[in-house]
This record gives sequence, C-alpha cells and structure tokens, in this order.
Amino acid sequence: MGTVRVWTVTSTAPSEDDAQAIARTTVGEHLAAGAEVTGPATSVFWHLGELGEGQEWRVTLRTSTAARDQLAARVAELHPWDSPEVTASPVKWCIDSYAEWIERTTAASD
Repeated sequence: MGTVRVWTVTSTAPSEDDAQAIARTTVGEHLAAGAEVTGPATSVFWHLGELGEGQEWRVTLRTSTAARDQLAARVAELHPWDSPEVTASPVKWCIDSYAEWIERTTAASD
C-alpha cells in the first residue's frame, strides 16, 4: 500500500439546505473536489444528558491529503451545530487519474 492521496471527509447536518451549503461552499473554495448529499436518515444520539432522535443529511466530500485539515476546519466553521461530527477516512486505493483530479482540484485552494 502506498501513500494515501485521497480522503473522504463526512459530516451530518440538520437539514438538506445546511448539507448542500457545506457541499457548495467547500467545493467552490476548492477544499473538496466533489461532494454528495444524502438523506434524510434517522439518527439516534445522546446529547445534553438525554436520548435524542431526529433526521439528518450526510455530506460526503472528497479531498486530498494536503487539503484535508483545512477542509475539516471549514466544515466545522460552516456547520450550524457547536460540536458537529466531522470525520475523515483514507481512500486506501483509487485509480491514479482520480487521485490526480482530486489533487489538482484541491491545489487551487492554496
């Protein structure tokens, strides 16, 4: 296995509009090369000492290693919640042309 070149950064948002705004802004700023918004999904969680349940929309973003931390910080900044889920997973393998596109697209944010 070589060096990780591509990352998937995910978050959930309370509305489709919030998730789309995060996707549009971060792709528009070249922090992510692409994004998908999916949902709604039912979420069950523990918050402020209580069991909660609600609908959320997931935003999945593709980025480069170089842009990952800046993207994660921007998602947290754009997010309406005080402590949103922002996680990242390495893409262990993808075709070279895809990784090159991600790197080229997100390099425009420098």
